[in-house]
Amino acid sequence: MKSRNFLQYFIITLKGMAMGAADVVPGVSGGTIAFISGIYEELITSINNINLSLFKTLRKEGLKAFWTQLNGNFLVALFLGIAISVFSLAKLISWLLINEPVLLWSFFFGLVIASVFFVGKAIEKWHLGTITTFIIGAIAAYFITTLPPSEHTDSIPFLFFSGALAVCAMILPGISGAFILVLLGSYKTILDAVHERDLTIVATVGFGAIIGLLSFAKILKWMFSNYKNITLSLLTGFILGSLNKIWPWKEVLETKTYGDKVITVKEANISPFSFDGDPQLLYALVLGIFGFSVIFILEKLASKKEN
Repeated sequence: MKSRNFLQYFIITLKGMAMGAADVVPGVSGGTIAFISGIYEELITSINNINLSLFKTLRKEGLKAFWTQLNGNFLVALFLGIAISVFSLAKLISWLLINEPVLLWSFFFGLVIASVFFVGKAIEKWHLGTITTFIIGAIAAYFITTLPPSEHTDSIPFLFFSGALAVCAMILPGISGAFILVLLGSYKTILDAVHERDLTIVATVGFGAIIGLLSFAKILKWMFSNYKNITLSLLTGFILGSLNKIWPWKEVLETKTYGDKVITVKEANISPFSFDGDPQLLYALVLGIFGFSVIFILEKLASKKEN
């Protein structure tokens, strides 16, 4: 576990808040924020540490050794930030999605474009393998953003699978977990279960999420350890392909109402000059540039902490 002071853990909490804010937005992944803020591999490694050997350490060496092996301070600081964001910023971002969608998407669009450059820069050597996986990742992410949503289902095994798949998407840069739930047709069922406090469904989805997270973390850890350049090129492709989902100017073709939430299920990207309403072009451009700049500010902060 890295030795950090209070200020460094506070910065990790802020990064967690940024991840939580991103996960609220359909189409933006908290995993992207984790990657560009320099904590992605540590997050995957820390999650991967949750295994049987961790509890053997607790039994044989005590709580301090257990906490060190878990990287507990890092996880607590990060997930505290995510929780703060979900319970505070979520309402603001939901309001912006309804009332100022062009400006919000412009900010995220600039942020994600910069993320493509940032993650791609981490690839040490481009060759046929990395180029191929980059293209595959971009096509796969783009295809996912164009899929029509399924009808909702309340099958317990399917909800378990939905929770596992959605949480994998949440930590995978470029793909939104909430959007995956809409595609699978599980979004309404899960949302209703939370509102109605249906503990069976909530526990099923939660257990699926835990199993999915622990299993997927092992795969990602193995990929980073053995095929880092290939993995980075795949993730870069995912981020690039997701840009289709967050283009600021859209024409809404179909929506569905889930409880008190209205979810767009079919839309088309259009030119700002064809936009029905005020395209807010100047403000959108400013916010896009600001979002683009944020990535490089985060990179500088991450580099200073490493040094």
